[in-house]
Amino acid sequence: MHGPASPGWLLVALCAASGAYCLLRMRSPVEEQRRTAGAEALMGFGMAAMAVPAAAATPPRWAWFVYAAVFAGAALRTLWSVRSSPHHLHHLVGACAMVYMAAAMAASPGHHGHGGGSGIPLVTGALLVYFVGYVLRSGARLLPVAAVAGDSVTLGGTPRTLGWGDRPELSQACRLSMGIAMLAMLVTL
Repeated sequence: MHGPASPGWLLVALCAASGAYCLLRMRSPVEEQRRTAGAEALMGFGMAAMAVPAAAATPPRWAWFVYAAVFAGAALRTLWSVRSSPHHLHHLVGACAMVYMAAAMAASPGHHGHGGGSGIPLVTGALLVYFVGYVLRSGARLLPVAAVAGDSVTLGGTPRTLGWGDRPELSQACRLSMGIAMLAMLVTL
């Protein structure tokens, strides 16, 4: 990723922490949550790897093609999941954004910006608009509500205390963090 080193390392830490939390969420007894957490863990760790400042390690050009291939595969898998749950549309957009960023980095390794003053490319602009809306929506979902839910849920007829991987507010904060990270990566592309 292009840009200053300090914010780049903070972005790496944020994305890696989000990916690690998503791995923790994969221990949930709810299958849909495990599947979603797996997709989000891949996104978090992929973003962390992509955000490593170029001054610290510049991956070879072929690495960007590998990133693009991995996230193209994730996009195809997510496209299949969209049939059963529209929630996966966001994962599809995220995977496509990762393919786009990897392709852009492969096309212009070591160069800052998009080129000679031509402005923001249409795809980058559309992704920026989408992720700004997503971040605002995710942030609004974290606002406190009048009724506070308890610390236990009923799964399969058995009351169960929520673990760290099952907290909806933490998973929403994780999604918000990754949305902000995606914005930062798109802006510095």
